Amino acid sequence: MGRRTRAERDAMTVEIGYALVSGFVVAAATFGGVSLPALFLDLPPTAERLLLMAGAVLGAVVFAVRVVHVLWRFPGSAAALPSGAGQPSQPGRTSPDS
Repeated sequence: MGRRTRAERDAMTVEIGYALVSGFVVAAATFGGVSLPALFLDLPPTAERLLLMAGAVLGAVVFAVRVVHVLWRFPGSAAALPSGAGQPSQPGRTSPDS
C-alpha cells in the first residue's frame, strides 16, 4: 500500500469525525426515545431502571452500527482502483458495464 496524500488523510479525518458525531447524535436520540418515558411517566422503579438500561444498551449498539456503516461506505484510496474504473472512457457517455 502506497503512502497517502495530505488530502486523503484530511478526507479520512473528516469522515471519522462525521462518523463519530453522527453516531453520537443517533445514539442520543435512541437513548432519549427509549428512556424518556421513564422520566416523564410515573413508573415503578424497576421499570424505570429497565428503560434506562435498555436505552443505554440500544444507544451503544446504534452508535457502533452507525460508525461502522459510515466508515464502511467511505471510498478507499483512488490508487487502489484500477485505471479508468471510476470514470467512463469518454466524457458524457456511460461505461459499457453500467
